[in-house]
Amino acid sequence: MERTINTFSRESFHQICDELAWRDKELATVMRNYGYPPMWTRSNSFESLVHIILEQQVSLASALAALNKLKEKIVEIIPENVLALSDEELRACYFSRQKTVYVKHLAQVLADKKIDLNHLPLLPDEEIRKILNQLKGVGNWTIDVYLMFVLQRTDIFPVGDLAAVNAFKKLKGLPADTTKEQLIAIARSWGPYRTVATMLLWHYYLSLRTKS
Repeated sequence: MERTINTFSRESFHQICDELAWRDKELATVMRNYGYPPMWTRSNSFESLVHIILEQQVSLASALAALNKLKEKIVEIIPENVLALSDEELRACYFSRQKTVYVKHLAQVLADKKIDLNHLPLLPDEEIRKILNQLKGVGNWTIDVYLMFVLQRTDIFPVGDLAAVNAFKKLKGLPADTTKEQLIAIARSWGPYRTVATMLLWHYYLSLRTKS
């Protein structure tokens, strides 16, 4: 049976936000207080995947600093250019030992054409998850961000994302010890637009940080 692939676009993004606000009074409060969230997007490229890997468990500013340092070094972030660097050169670009391994592995896989990024948009979410999960250092959070930012899949809730989870608990007045399973169950009410609901949560989180 062929599965439907649901994506959102700049044309549909605000309409989906409006629908979520109509369905959920707390999300409506976010919209009322802070307006529409940015529609965070990235290109379907090796560079975008490197960027997401760099963002694992560090601040967004630290990840961007490493990405920009790499860009200074090799200009074009493509697999062949990364594979030409030594581990020491990557470490000089603020890459940790682990992330050096992950990014070089990704570069090799793409250079060997074992994964074709251009083919992934044609596949359903779970098939993409199986393919990318085989890569070193690529787990569910990395795949969630790829599906949300790069492929604009509509119904992803990244339960491993600390900012989204903390914003969710604060917005809904949930106890600090609310489990991931409970959050996933509550987030089902946002389907089939959990990605856009999460972008509203991030918008709320970032807006509160800006105010404080």
